[in-house]
Amino acid sequence: MQPLARWSRIDGMRRKLASLIAAKAALAALAALSIVATGCGVLGDPGIELAVSRATPLPGSAAAAESGADALNAMGLDLFGVLAAADGNTVISPVSIGIALGMARAGARGTTADEMDEVTHGAASDEHGSWLASLSRELAARNRTIRDDEDVDHEVALHLANALFGQRGFDLHQEFLDALAARFEAGLRLVDFVADTDAARRSINGWVNDQTRDRIPELIGSGQLPPNTRLVLVNAVYLNAPWAGHWSAMGNGPLGFTRPGGSSVHVPMMMTDGRLQYAEGDSWQAVELPYLGDELAMLLVVPHDLPAFEAALDADRLATIVASLSERQTLVSMPPFEFETQADLIPTLKALGMHAAFDNADFSGISDSPLFISGVVHQANISVDTRGTEAAAATAVMMDVSAPYGEVEVHANRPFLFAIRDRATGAILFLGHVTDPSIGM
Repeated sequence: MQPLARWSRIDGMRRKLASLIAAKAALAALAALSIVATGCGVLGDPGIELAVSRATPLPGSAAAAESGADALNAMGLDLFGVLAAADGNTVISPVSIGIALGMARAGARGTTADEMDEVTHGAASDEHGSWLASLSRELAARNRTIRDDEDVDHEVALHLANALFGQRGFDLHQEFLDALAARFEAGLRLVDFVADTDAARRSINGWVNDQTRDRIPELIGSGQLPPNTRLVLVNAVYLNAPWAGHWSAMGNGPLGFTRPGGSSVHVPMMMTDGRLQYAEGDSWQAVELPYLGDELAMLLVVPHDLPAFEAALDADRLATIVASLSERQTLVSMPPFEFETQADLIPTLKALGMHAAFDNADFSGISDSPLFISGVVHQANISVDTRGTEAAAATAVMMDVSAPYGEVEVHANRPFLFAIRDRATGAILFLGHVTDPSIGM
C-alpha cells in the first residue's frame, strides 16, 4: 500500500476526498486517546498497525528480568504439569503464554486480577509492571550474528513480538493502551470482528505467521473466533539457534528408544561430546547443551521414570538441578525430533485457579464495556537436529463482549414453536411448531 499522499487517482477525486475525510476522522478519534498513526497503508485496513501509545517504555533492569523469568518458569511448570499428563509429546512456551496473559492482566481488576496474579505468580501484576518489559528486552538482546571457529557467520535468532487486534469503533481506555505500550511495546491494529470475522482471523494468523517465519500459519482455527470478539491480544516467539558444539549422526543406524510402558521403537540418533555442564541425582541425569554464543542452552534431563519425575517437578527443583551443574567431560546422544502442540488453555488455567476472567470477569481497566476471556489458544512447535534448534510459539487471548447480566443459552434441541411476525405491527405471518426436524428433509 502507498502512503496517503501518494494514493492513486484512478478512482477519481470524489473517492479520494471521501478517503481523506475518513482518514481525518480516524486520526481525530485516535488523538482523543493520545495515540498516533504509524506505518503506511489505508487507515483502518485489516491488520494495519494503526496506532501506538505515546507512553514511555518502562525502564528495565537485569534483576527485574530475572524476577519475571522466575515467575514465568513457575507458571510454565504448573501448566506443563497439567498438559503433560496426556499421552504423546508436548511442547509449550511459558514466555509466550505469560506475556499474552500479562497483556490481558494490565486491564484486570478485583478478583479477576487477583486470580491472574496467583496463576502467573505475579509476573504481570501492577506492582511488578517492569518484570516482563525487562525480560523481553533481555531476550531481544540475544539476537546477533556469531562467527564460529571455522570463520563462518551464523545467526542466533530469538524474536518476541506482541500485538493487539481491536474491533473498529470499540472504545479502549487510554490507560490500558499506555500500559501495553510501556510494558509490551504492543501497537493496535483495527479489524472488524462483527462484519467480517474470518477476515479478522486471517489478519491475526497472517501476523503470527510472519513473526514466526512461517512456522505457525494458523494459530486461530476456523470457528474459534466469534463475531462478538472485541479484542485479541497476541504474542509470538521465534527461535533459531545453532549448536555451539559439533553434533553428528550416529553411523550405526537406528537405535532402540524405550517408550512409556516398556515398548521400544528404533529411531536415528545423534551425538556430541566435550566439556559440558553435567549433574546427576539418584534417579536422573542432566546436561546443558549450549547454542552458539553460549547465551542460550538446552537443559536435557533424562530420568529413570519420567512421569514420576515430572509429578515432583516444580520451579524450585528445576532451579536446584541447574545450580548443581558443573563442568565434566560428557558424551551425549539423543534422537533428532520435530513435533507440535496445540492447546486450548482455558481448562488448564481453570484447573490452576483462574476462574473469574472467564466466568465473572472484571476487565474494567480495558473498556467500560463488559469483557471476558473467551479463549486462550496456544501453539508451539520445535525441530531439533545436528545443526541446532528451530522453534516457534504463539498465544492468543480472545476477549468478547458480554451481556450485563451474564450470557444465556438457547438450544432448540427439543420440540419448539415458531412465529414469523412483523415487528412493527405485531402481525404473525407464519406460525408453527417443530416436533421432528428430520421429516421432509
